[in-house]
Amino acid sequence: MVKNFIPYGKQDIDEEDIQAVVEVLRSDYLTTGPKIQEFEQKLANYVGAKYAVAISNGTAALHAACYAADIREGDEVITTPITFAASANCILYCGATPVFADIDSRTYNINSKDIIKKITTKTKAIIPVHYAGQPCEMDEIYRIAKEYNLIVIEDAAHALGAKYNKQKIGIISDMTIFSFHPVKHITTGEGGMITTNNEVLYKKLLLFRAHGITRDAKLLENKNEGSWYYEQLDLGFNYRITDIQCALGISQLNKLDMFIHKRMKIIHKYNEAFKNVDEIIIPYQTTKSQSSWHLYVIQLKLNKLKIGRKEIFEALRSEGLGVNVHYIPVYYFPFYQKLGYKKGACPKAEKLYESIITLPLFTKMSDEEVNRVISSVSNIVKLNRK
Repeated sequence: MVKNFIPYGKQDIDEEDIQAVVEVLRSDYLTTGPKIQEFEQKLANYVGAKYAVAISNGTAALHAACYAADIREGDEVITTPITFAASANCILYCGATPVFADIDSRTYNINSKDIIKKITTKTKAIIPVHYAGQPCEMDEIYRIAKEYNLIVIEDAAHALGAKYNKQKIGIISDMTIFSFHPVKHITTGEGGMITTNNEVLYKKLLLFRAHGITRDAKLLENKNEGSWYYEQLDLGFNYRITDIQCALGISQLNKLDMFIHKRMKIIHKYNEAFKNVDEIIIPYQTTKSQSSWHLYVIQLKLNKLKIGRKEIFEALRSEGLGVNVHYIPVYYFPFYQKLGYKKGACPKAEKLYESIITLPLFTKMSDEEVNRVISSVSNIVKLNRK
């Protein structure tokens, strides 16, 4: 008998969400309407930021943030290799060079000491990634940024609702980006957001997401010829989000704290089940951070197992568990290898990659599914211990 498949992540949509979308479908606006600004204001209020810019997806948010930071050819930007490719690709989009700093072996986040080692006269910015929902060591990163006059763009695609020093992620740095992909804490289908307290950056972001075009009379360079008149002031992109998506986002945001609470209950069960399994390292959490738990990543002690990570992974898949690996180091990809990046650049990140597995974690997981994950992982590890 084939067991029901349990994905590693999944959206949580209810009738309230559906009704919110239906109302927009019946309204006068489908694309650029009032729901966008409403969603922006609601998320800005949630994290405590002055400004928020909704955008088509998390990758577009990163690209827009790099543009607003004036990252360009000749610049270098430091980020982590243990992330989705977009965290580095956004640097390339602007003609700059990604520089990868190694990770902290406990948190799997970027290591501030290695950031310092990678700084050159060309370094323009740092993009720390809050891996799995746990905030990076922002006190130290911000100190480094201030010392070297660097811009900080937080990639918080995993960390909506997370806290650092009891302060919500989204207001600490120059800009912070969020993602609303279906596996994230809340979803708009595809979608993203950039928060900032800097009005200059805010206005640049607004311009960039809409072709570089504006109708704002204060920004026009030539005489306003009439109410139809607009100008393209820069080369932007069509990175606009829709009212349909934002209606869903508003409804989802109302449930965010409940979603995080549900995730934490599952995390507690996982931690209790695996903390005394000698072959498994459970996620480490710092005292300064409160993770929002996008992912639950275990690390296998391969020296204590008869088989490798690949065999454990496939055994779990055969049990109907949608386990995954987050992430392959970005510079391992053929595209980056062709740019001249080589393996060996970040030894701790590379070592981590060899032994991690992401277990299913989403708000709609039943107790039975959680127990099945625990049982399958425990049994497979037990059968293959040395």
